[in-house]
Amino acid sequence: MTSEKYPELVNRFLKYVAVDTQSDENATTVPSSPKEVAFLVDIAKELKTIGLKNVRTMADGYVFAELAGNVDNAQVPTIGFIAHVDTADFKGSDVKPQIIENYDGQATIPLGDSGYDLSPAAFPSLSKYAGHTLITTDGTTLLGADDKAGVAEIITAAQYLVAHPEIKHGPLRFAFGPDEEIGIGADHFDTAAFGADFAYTVDGGPAGELEWETFSAAGATVDIQGRNVHPGTAKDTMVNAVQVAFDFHAQLPEHDRPENTAGREGFWHVMQVSGNPEAAQLRYIVRDHDRAKFEARKQRLADIADQMNKEFGMTRVTVTLKDQYYNMGEILKDDMRAVNLAEKAMLALDIKPLIAPVRGGTDGSKITFLGLPTPNLFAGGENMHGRFEYVSTTVMAQATDTILKIIELAQ
Repeated sequence: MTSEKYPELVNRFLKYVAVDTQSDENATTVPSSPKEVAFLVDIAKELKTIGLKNVRTMADGYVFAELAGNVDNAQVPTIGFIAHVDTADFKGSDVKPQIIENYDGQATIPLGDSGYDLSPAAFPSLSKYAGHTLITTDGTTLLGADDKAGVAEIITAAQYLVAHPEIKHGPLRFAFGPDEEIGIGADHFDTAAFGADFAYTVDGGPAGELEWETFSAAGATVDIQGRNVHPGTAKDTMVNAVQVAFDFHAQLPEHDRPENTAGREGFWHVMQVSGNPEAAQLRYIVRDHDRAKFEARKQRLADIADQMNKEFGMTRVTVTLKDQYYNMGEILKDDMRAVNLAEKAMLALDIKPLIAPVRGGTDGSKITFLGLPTPNLFAGGENMHGRFEYVSTTVMAQATDTILKIIELAQ
């Protein structure tokens, strides 16, 4: 279960995933959960123990740390590495990982006694991992490789550099933060205090992923006010808010849903429907890589509401929109230093770079728009956010190698 080069890596990861750090979408505090705060306190202690300097906790909950450069070259950039500690909204407590050593790439893996399994038929990605040691769930929880794999890899790389002062490197910055999974973690990331020239989130999936384009994203809430009367006397009187919700949703293009789209195709994704004839609510997420199309998707929701209200002769449908993050490619296309360096590092390690627009977002999206170019590197997780999540220990070591190679090639 251990890597010869990084003997602490896997055990560090297993220690991290045993701790429940799920963020809380309904909280009003920052960070959203005391579980995250406690975990970040422990991370800060660990960073000091391995020898990092200027370890401090910022107002938004992020833990920052530094490692001074050991080269006399003012032209060497200061590079940052960032990961989030919270997990997604699937059960994240009482995680009991399974270790599958020397997986053959073909066998079905039972997930404990849960009745669930990982099979190559359902998850073809498994076939890539013949000969790897895999860490899976027991079928009752998520694993937490998103993004505790990234946390473990960054800290292991930092520890390796401290233990090997003969390795030359420029100034380095490290950050570990909360609430990425609920979309608010990097809202107030202090780029000036962090002090990097560019950075990487280590929060991606399989080996080689290098992401510098993301969706632009918004959340939309559609509130509907009905008029409820007895159904026996409802003709020309009742306005059933639930039916209005159905009618609203039916006016969106059927194709533009997550299950029907891929690549650069955007979508409206209805996340929740609630209510009764008196009042109802729809909650959507809106996604597109192209900013003009993204704005048009938001406007489409407002236009449907306007037309329906015109037909009602009053305001019964109200759309509230909130932008969440934007496609960081809009910024990074003009400053590709970090992307080019990561690609060069992967090629030097015989890792094939997988560069494609990600159908999601990372903290790097927001941090890039705050002025710090921050593409996303792979951390190794597969099937993230649920019971079928797994990670290869080989890929985790490759991610750690990639971090170190980026630092080496920046000289």
